Parts: sequence; C-alpha cells; structure tokens
Amino acid sequence: MAQEWAKAFYKSKRWLQCRNAYIKGRIMADGGLCEECRNSPGYIVHHKEMLTAENVSDPEVSLNHWNLKYVCRDCHDLYEGHGLNKAVKPLCTFDVEGQPVSLRRIDRK
Repeated sequence: MAQEWAKAFYKSKRWLQCRNAYIKGRIMADGGLCEECRNSPGYIVHHKEMLTAENVSDPEVSLNHWNLKYVCRDCHDLYEGHGLNKAVKPLCTFDVEGQPVSLRRIDRK
C-alpha cells in the first residue's frame, strides 16, 4: 500500500500514462518479463530510486523511464521497504568463510 503522501501521485493521470507507456515498451522489448529475475511476467512498475515525500513531485525522478523497472511480485517484495505484509525473505546467506552468498535468482549462475 502506498504511503499517504504518494496516494494522489499513484492515482494521477501523469503516472498512469507513464506507467502504461513503460509497460508497453517492456512488452515490445521482451514480452513483459520481470527485469530482475527474467523468469516471470512483470507485475508492477518499481521506482529504482525510491520515491519520498520530497521527490515525488519531481518528474525527473517519479516519471522518468530511467528510474523504472517492470518486475514480478516476488522480486518487488525483496526490495527494501517492500513486501512488508509478508514474511521477509533474506537476500543473502554466508559461506563457511563468512562471505555473503546472494539468494536472489538474478545472481545465480
């Protein structure tokens, strides 16, 4: 659920047009696959630079395609601050030498 300060933005005509254009472009590019895992269809347009009350009205951040990613729900829920209504999945574990090992599908070989 969007923060109270973001609700009007996510209902705005400008955002809906931007979002729809981005999704259309992703469908044309690769059929609309998740840009993170490349295994599932995209579900939500995610802002790479997280929107805040301070930058939500800056179209260079909130409406610029360079700041967007079309991702599946599972990948979206792994981003910091998202998926709070579900159990949080760890992003990494550690090997015997104490080095981090990613658990994200995109990082697997």
